[in-house]
Amino acid sequence: MHYHSIFRPGLFEDQTIIVTGGGSGLGRCTAHELKSLGARLALVGRTQEKLDRVKEELADPDAFTFAADLREEDQVKAAVDGVIKWGGRIDGLVNNAGGQFPAPLRDISLNGWNAVIRNNMTATFLMSKEVYLRSMERHGGAIVNVGADFELGMPGMGHNGAARAGQTNFTYTASVEWAHSGVRVNSVIPGFIASSGLDRYPERAHDVLRNVKGKVPLKRHGTESEIAGAIVYLLSPAAAYVTGIGLRVDGGLHNNAKSNFYEVPDHERSKPFNGFPLYRVPDVLKK
Repeated sequence: MHYHSIFRPGLFEDQTIIVTGGGSGLGRCTAHELKSLGARLALVGRTQEKLDRVKEELADPDAFTFAADLREEDQVKAAVDGVIKWGGRIDGLVNNAGGQFPAPLRDISLNGWNAVIRNNMTATFLMSKEVYLRSMERHGGAIVNVGADFELGMPGMGHNGAARAGQTNFTYTASVEWAHSGVRVNSVIPGFIASSGLDRYPERAHDVLRNVKGKVPLKRHGTESEIAGAIVYLLSPAAAYVTGIGLRVDGGLHNNAKSNFYEVPDHERSKPFNGFPLYRVPDVLKK
C-alpha cells in the first residue's frame, strides 16, 4: 500500500528529515509521503507506542523514533542529539506537534493557557533552535512549521490563536536571521482538515466541525494529503526561493470568513486529493 505522491520518486533520497507529532494525524501522513520519496525519517512525539506503530506501517526498520515532551528544553536537546547520532546532518524539520482545546477566554486557566502556548509556540522555537545550532547553521536546510489561521482572531480558542500568532511571527523572524546559513523557514496554515485529531474534540464542538464546510468556498474539508503535499513542496528544491511565508491550505475559508454580500453556492466541483492508502475519515465527520 504505497503512498501515491505527486512528487518525483527519490526527491529526498539520503536526506534526514524530522517530523514532530509523527505518531498520528498530519504528522503520520506527512511521514508516509516523505518515506515514499526516499527520506530518512526521524519521528518525534510524546507517545512511543504511536511512533512505533507508524514505524511499523512504514515498513522501515531504519526509521528513528524518539519519545519526548517538546515543551521541555532538555528533552528537545536529547531528541535532536539522538537524531544527530543516528542520521548525521539534519536536512529538514517539520514542526507539526501541537494541541489545543476549545474554550472561551474567561474559562481558560493559567495552566491551560500555558500548556497551549508551550505546545504550539514554545516547542516550535525549541526544536527549530536546536536543529539550527546542531546542524543547519553549518549545512543549511528547510524548516516547515504547521500552524493555524489566527489573523482574524480565534474566538473560542484564544490561547491557540495567541500561540499560532507567535509561531508564525517566529517563522518570519527566523527566515531572515537564518537565511545566511542557507536555511529556509516557512509555515503551512491548515484550514479544517478531516484528520484524526478532530475526534479528540469534545462533543459540543462536533456540529461546528461538521458544518464549517458550508462556509468554505470549496465546500469540503481538506485531506491530510493536501497538507502533506504543501509541506513537501516547502521542503523541496522547488521552493528554493520561498522563505518566510505562511501558506494557507484552507479551501479559501480565510477569504470568506467575515460577513459579506456574497454567498458561495453549494457545489461539488472541488475534488479532494488523497494519496494516503491508510487514511480514514474521522468518526465525527461520518454522522
